Amino acid sequence: MRLRRILILLTSLAIFSCTTLTASIAVYVGKNLTKDGSVLLGGYGDEPSSHWLEIVPRRQHAPGSTITVGATAQSNYPGRLIKIPQAEETFKFITMNYSYYAGFPAPQTNGGMNEHHVAARDVALLSRPELARMTPNPQQGPNYSDLSRIAMERAKTARDAAEIVGRLIDEHGYSTYGGNSHVFADPNEGWVLLNFAGGQGLWIAKRLGPDDILLNWRAQGGIGYIQDIPSNLDQDEDYMASKNFIRFAVQRGWYDPKSDKPFNVIKIYCRGVGHGEEVEKAHKTLHQLAPHVTVKDVKRIVRASSRDSSGYGQVAHLRSGIHSDLGVLWCAPASPLTAPFIPHRVGIGDIPPEFKRHRYLTAGEASREVIDPADLGLESTRYAFRACKRLYYLAAAHRKQFLPEVTQALEAFEDRLLEEQETVERTALKLLEAGERELAHRYLTYYSQTEAGTGLRLVEALAESLEARTKVLFGIGAPDDQSE
Repeated sequence: MRLRRILILLTSLAIFSCTTLTASIAVYVGKNLTKDGSVLLGGYGDEPSSHWLEIVPRRQHAPGSTITVGATAQSNYPGRLIKIPQAEETFKFITMNYSYYAGFPAPQTNGGMNEHHVAARDVALLSRPELARMTPNPQQGPNYSDLSRIAMERAKTARDAAEIVGRLIDEHGYSTYGGNSHVFADPNEGWVLLNFAGGQGLWIAKRLGPDDILLNWRAQGGIGYIQDIPSNLDQDEDYMASKNFIRFAVQRGWYDPKSDKPFNVIKIYCRGVGHGEEVEKAHKTLHQLAPHVTVKDVKRIVRASSRDSSGYGQVAHLRSGIHSDLGVLWCAPASPLTAPFIPHRVGIGDIPPEFKRHRYLTAGEASREVIDPADLGLESTRYAFRACKRLYYLAAAHRKQFLPEVTQALEAFEDRLLEEQETVERTALKLLEAGERELAHRYLTYYSQTEAGTGLRLVEALAESLEARTKVLFGIGAPDDQSE
């Protein structure tokens, strides 16, 4: 069994080693297919800007509070910002934020996990050109990041998250960059939701059960996206959708309900099925590993498929019957190809300054001459995102020579962390059961911060080694001099 598993994973890594990608990914594995009966939701965000880890606390909001959502006039589909009602209470969640995409207001997010162990991943899904051209100017309504963040703030289950997003689109519209998809998961199930450009309020969601595997990848649509749907859509508990979802396609002549053909969502509302051979093979790999898929397996797939613009990686390990403070989200602070996955429990109270927001690759910072005095302390620290980027550049320049040892070192570090999690959880649980919740939070915070620091030092040591050997073996390359 162990040898078979190794061969399957090595094949998977070989598939991805030379793959060029164009979008974020999401990987969902149902609880009947994992080794420990958990639900796994992993992936990465593909955004070439600064990224940082953030803990958003639980908050109470005064009656009549609002939040600002939408797109700006600088978006590729120009929009205007609007205010919508805020909930009376919002939940704590952990997320990776980033500073820029398509002119949408920062900070943005497309993943994370909340205190109810509901996790989210967003992946691009581009709408068909005729639909995209219908997008109003200006458009209005929550954008993809707004929807993901609000779902994390308000949802107690994955179904809740899908219902919340659908209701927000129904009530306020949707600000698009061309189309998007969300994947929500909890310890029992998942939901994949697609929303479309065009200003028509089109959206559809499908339940992911305990025996399902999803792999959303490529903006055109593919294996994991919703395709053929039942004709009695409004009567099927495994689906939810906007009221006009089928009717609009009929009105436009894109679908004939009298035909024998099923309503294929991707073919009708998107640019077509275009997931590619690498997605097929990755999907097959997950099925070969089932019913013994592990956190490590999902991390490997996420890592092997990532590239420079992959701003972060995550794997949510969603288990039933555990204390709310003990839910764990594994986060890589930059492209997982050269960044370690660090376990962060819901109960942590803070993160190291090296993993918070810095100026590097933050929109507008290059032209700002004066740093706010309040930021001086933070900016004086190393930046985990930048350190992992440096390692990426060194490893990517000579992949065959350097990438295998980087991968081996990162996995060895993560393997130790995986082995420690049972002890960490048992220790924290004893404190919680003894009524020492604050002490449990301090313990979890100390552990998370300590190992984040260890992971950063590992990245820096690898980078120093690779740089020294690069200078000796290859020399440091540089762009051609353009001064003339």
